[in-house]
Amino acid sequence: MSSTTGSTTGGVPAAATPSTSAATGSSGSPGRLAEETSQGKTTIAASVVQKIAGIAAREISGVHSMGGGLSRTFGALRERIPGGGTGASNVAGVQVEVGEKQAAVDLDIVVEYGASIVDLARAVRRNVITAVERMTGLEVIEVNIAVNDIHLPDEDEAPPAPATPAPSRVE
Repeated sequence: MSSTTGSTTGGVPAAATPSTSAATGSSGSPGRLAEETSQGKTTIAASVVQKIAGIAAREISGVHSMGGGLSRTFGALRERIPGGGTGASNVAGVQVEVGEKQAAVDLDIVVEYGASIVDLARAVRRNVITAVERMTGLEVIEVNIAVNDIHLPDEDEAPPAPATPAPSRVE
């Protein structure tokens, strides 16, 4: 994605040095901070932004897990396969779109029962924006949050199977 979404009002955020200028050419990478100086160029892969956003979202109390039911299941299976838990598409519940100066984040979350969804979404959005902007220098233009499920306390784990089979109630 070599184009940016929207326009910037302040250019590169304050985290970047003021003497740098952003490059306008595309390098073929799906996501990057194309920052060129006389000393070199910095590029940031979309998978890096994706991981930062996922970690920042999970830091907030009340977020039980990331992703919809199916993506959580496949994510758990991928993590058990050697080499399967790496890469941009493997951060369950996090999709990013990264341009040269800006990023947009979409999150799918499961909320703990009892948490205020409005307050939780506000806290997750604030934490993701802060973490991505601080660590990458990209301007986060939006963080869309989809609450896909509520986790109930009794859903934690199925009880262990009884050692002896229960007697049949019918003959």
